[in-house]
Amino acid sequence: MAGVLGFGDPDELEDPVPLDRVRLPEPRLRPPAELAGICSQTTFDRASHAHGQSYRDLIRAFRGQFDHVPDVVARPRGERDVAALLGWCEQAGAAAIPYGGGTSVTGGVEPDVGDGYAGTVSIDLGLMTRVLEVDGVSGAALVEAGAAGPAVNRQLAAHGRTLRHFPQSWEFSTVGGWIATRAGGHYATGPTRIDDFVESVRAVTPRGIWESRRLPASGAGPSPDRLLLGSEGTLGVITRAWLRVQRPPGHRASAAVRFPSFAAGTEAVREIAGSGLYPAACRLLDPAEAALTAGGDGSAALLVLGFESAGHPVTGWLDLALAIAAGHGGQWDETRGTDRAAPDRDRDRAGTPGAPGTASPAAADWRHAFQRMPYLRNVYPAMGVIAETFESAITWDAFPAFHEAVSGAARDAAVRECGRATVLCRLAFAYPDGPAPYYTVLAPARRGHETAQWDAIKRAASDAVLAAGGTITHHHAVGRDHRPWYEEQQAQPFGMALRGAKAAVDPHGILNPGALLPPVRAGGPGPGPGPGIRPG
Repeated sequence: MAGVLGFGDPDELEDPVPLDRVRLPEPRLRPPAELAGICSQTTFDRASHAHGQSYRDLIRAFRGQFDHVPDVVARPRGERDVAALLGWCEQAGAAAIPYGGGTSVTGGVEPDVGDGYAGTVSIDLGLMTRVLEVDGVSGAALVEAGAAGPAVNRQLAAHGRTLRHFPQSWEFSTVGGWIATRAGGHYATGPTRIDDFVESVRAVTPRGIWESRRLPASGAGPSPDRLLLGSEGTLGVITRAWLRVQRPPGHRASAAVRFPSFAAGTEAVREIAGSGLYPAACRLLDPAEAALTAGGDGSAALLVLGFESAGHPVTGWLDLALAIAAGHGGQWDETRGTDRAAPDRDRDRAGTPGAPGTASPAAADWRHAFQRMPYLRNVYPAMGVIAETFESAITWDAFPAFHEAVSGAARDAAVRECGRATVLCRLAFAYPDGPAPYYTVLAPARRGHETAQWDAIKRAASDAVLAAGGTITHHHAVGRDHRPWYEEQQAQPFGMALRGAKAAVDPHGILNPGALLPPVRAGGPGPGPGPGIRPG
């Protein structure tokens, strides 16, 4: 890593602070006797629920610095437990933080709620992991919110189905977390966001059950499940959802296409995205990322291109996309295709698909790097490397200027703070009307000052994203880290409507205060759970 980046010290690795040296504040709350069996106050549970997985989270945990720690970690076994926990939190004046896989990179699960609460309770859905029902006729499954990606597909496999949603955090992140954060999957076009797979959602709120009717579509006013999508635990604790599931792919074809420049590759992706071909993989890596993660020499951008289908051969679709790529200077060494392919066992077991089908060596290298990254990044604090990732979405016409402004601002800020930096970009998603660029900033850290360096880079990049017309997040959610820019991005009447919705279902402001919305403590103990809370 240090050899490729040109910075970071592999000979002076810093050791993390061991857990037995971590000192946490004494809990301010004690669970009532009827909930004690599902609650924990051990140092491990409290520390491991104190943060997510952003670089700032990693460096603070690495140093044993836990600024905001839950007083209680609760693991409900079902909706009845969730309702009881919310009732207790309301009565006690405690904040309730829904917790899935803990993979938030935007401060979404950190119990940073301000001073208006008697304590914080992290509600970990990790015991609610079942696929409750599979409708093979309609192609849908009812899944509990605590189920992580491998658990979902392992259970669906017994019914000959799969959920075609593979975020990079797939091994650890959960159904409820995907819905609460409007997560994006790995597939670059077509159905890929969790929005595309949600048929209905059910959540427990302090004022009753929030559930949308299970339908393929409805025009009956604003959709109840669409408001829960992206709500980040502020409107209710998502407990289960009906999700659209599919037959596993049996046909795949792929290629790795080189372009003389990132701009040329961008034009090819734009044309492919608007062609109606809808490739499963259409990720364009700039030359620097291609060199770092796919074995390139830094002279060419790389397009990881692939198609898959459950029911028909797809090599013809790949040929059409390659013809478009060739028109923009694209070159490739070989294509790979399979008919009636065996299931991708890595996908069903523990990994995420980097390139559908048996990919070319360059695409396979990138797939391997993509799968390893959630693990590899954990060594950055030890070797003195700062890493920040951020993403956005922008229309095709505005992208060239956007890319220049945003990458330049991130690079300038990192150089000011760190002396030097590498900024990488890939087009992670491709829509007919625009891409979702994903940026990575890597820079040498000053030991002990990493948080301040990271904050400065984050601010500069976020300011540039909004100034250039993009969204503050395409799929990483808002959390606490993005909230200032989210408030700037949203229209004021919409913000008022969102706060009104929260006040209706959470009048005492106990649900994940500070994420998505500023913490608002309505005052004294609440009256307990409202009507309509029944186990499903």
